[in-house]
Amino acid sequence: KKEIKLPWSNALLPFLLFFIFTVFATASGALLAPIPLHGNEYWGRAIRALITFGIGLSFFFAALWMHKDEDDLRHSLKWLYAGLFITILWVGVQAIALHTPLLKKGQVSAWQELFSVRGLTKVRRVSGFAFEASWFAGQLVTLYIPWLFAAILARFRVTKYKWLEPLLLLGAIASLLLTFSRGGMLIGITAAGLTLLISGRKAISRAFSWFFNIKKSAESVKSVDIRAFSTRIVLLFLIIAMLWGGVAFIARQEYVTRLWTVEANSLSDYFIQINAGGRLTYLWAAAKVYTAHPILGTGLGSTGFYLFQEYPDWAMVNNPEVARQLSPTTNLYPNAKNLYLRILVETGVVGFFIFGSFLFAILAQIGITIQRNKFLGIAGLFSFFAIISYYFMQDSFAMAELWINFGIVLGTASYLKNKYKEAS
Repeated sequence: KKEIKLPWSNALLPFLLFFIFTVFATASGALLAPIPLHGNEYWGRAIRALITFGIGLSFFFAALWMHKDEDDLRHSLKWLYAGLFITILWVGVQAIALHTPLLKKGQVSAWQELFSVRGLTKVRRVSGFAFEASWFAGQLVTLYIPWLFAAILARFRVTKYKWLEPLLLLGAIASLLLTFSRGGMLIGITAAGLTLLISGRKAISRAFSWFFNIKKSAESVKSVDIRAFSTRIVLLFLIIAMLWGGVAFIARQEYVTRLWTVEANSLSDYFIQINAGGRLTYLWAAAKVYTAHPILGTGLGSTGFYLFQEYPDWAMVNNPEVARQLSPTTNLYPNAKNLYLRILVETGVVGFFIFGSFLFAILAQIGITIQRNKFLGIAGLFSFFAIISYYFMQDSFAMAELWINFGIVLGTASYLKNKYKEAS
């Protein structure tokens, strides 16, 4: 019988250590005996949080152990691209309904409710197959775009169709713009910029070299020059047109332009007016909770029990999200909406540093992988920057897009490591 060897990565040790410490911190957090909130009790929230963490673990280990070689990677990418293609088609339908009179919004919303618990949003933001637009933007920048971006830089193709990755990348970027997600666009720009700065300089140099150095043919110099020159001019105009069109489209959306057009009396008032008052409130309160329990934290899933009493006075005025949570009839359970703060609050500084060591172990593995497989390394680097940025905007362990790419990269990197050892 053929022995089955599961991929192993040095990043797994701190990750498993973090899980064990989380269980310990949760048990110790029960000794604090927080007062139940809106029908939620400590162990109910703790068990729920451990289950969601387990879901995240399942995504991570499934992706890790399913990718034992480059063939597995290609197979997964084909299905990932297929899913993205279908998503882009549905985004197109949503965009037509939201921005043109060609399709009725109510009809498309009814179609969406056939497979989703939510129809089209009241604002003109596409959400793909996600529950809300910001979640869809997060999926694009953390799951799909890293592979497409790496495919362009490393000139890697999954199929024989060389136009597939560039076309899907354009579709993904257009979908991202249509979400109007300020955080999603910022993450995409940040991750792309850092990845280019670190590993894309050769690709940029190659592109400039191709653009400015037109090869000549001894047989027909003029015709080749004209054709090559025309190709470059058309390509340049297309790039400028797409950039100009994207910026102009976003600049007309009040949800985005509000960032620099609002008139606020204070910093807190500014955040409230740009619909970020709730996030600032949670950040403020979570930071104060952490200072009260800095070592072991309050236990997994328990942040909401401590946030209310730390809300600042300014959060009580003209802050609809906070007002809904303060209603005596609500059953909402507040959260930090920032994974770093959540880990600090619930597992203390010890858990935070263990989780940080897990992230640094992944980054170290990605750095080694870039030397052995440029495509995989660039995709991993983009994913890393996008995911650690996305942690600032959400606090759930159960979101698949935060684990799948890490699992794929580490699993395939383990294969490359063994292959490199055998070759040497």
